[in-house]
Amino acid sequence: MKHVKKAHRTRLMTGGAIVALGLAGVGAYSASAGGEDTAAVTEAKNRNTTATTHLTIAAATKAAKAALDAAEAENQRVTVAVVDRNGNTLVTLRGDGAGPQSYASAERKAYTAVSWNAPTSELAKRLAQAPNLKDIPGTLFLGGGAPVTAKGAPVAGIGVAGAPSGDLDEKFARAGVAALAR
Repeated sequence: MKHVKKAHRTRLMTGGAIVALGLAGVGAYSASAGGEDTAAVTEAKNRNTTATTHLTIAAATKAAKAALDAAEAENQRVTVAVVDRNGNTLVTLRGDGAGPQSYASAERKAYTAVSWNAPTSELAKRLAQAPNLKDIPGTLFLGGGAPVTAKGAPVAGIGVAGAPSGDLDEKFARAGVAALAR
């Protein structure tokens, strides 16, 4: 019986020590999770990174609204899309009565304009020399897309779709770009 009590006491002490060590480890882990352990975080050198300029949501909304207002002033029913430098949609405004196809077309025109940093009407003309351009996923080589630049680099694209011609769509997209200069 004495042997059983000693074995039980040893197990309790050993178990208690393990629990104490475990708790100490949790405490150390919590401290390092708070940012004190800098060995786990490595900063990239500045020469390995680049800074980019992005259009704010407020600016994208302002541009989209200006393009939509320009279209509505001419009784055109369009959709306007603004994408960021990476082609991600920031804002899409579908005007009253705009056709169902205009939503996707506006986004694709905006994406195309920012991808090549050129108006889509200009890019459509290039198809004669490079017809495979139209096969690039997500693009649409029809008039109606205009790039937005800052410091000479593309930061966004504005696409408009739904007017009877690409020239009108692009006129409205340019009105959106112009709104950002004010």
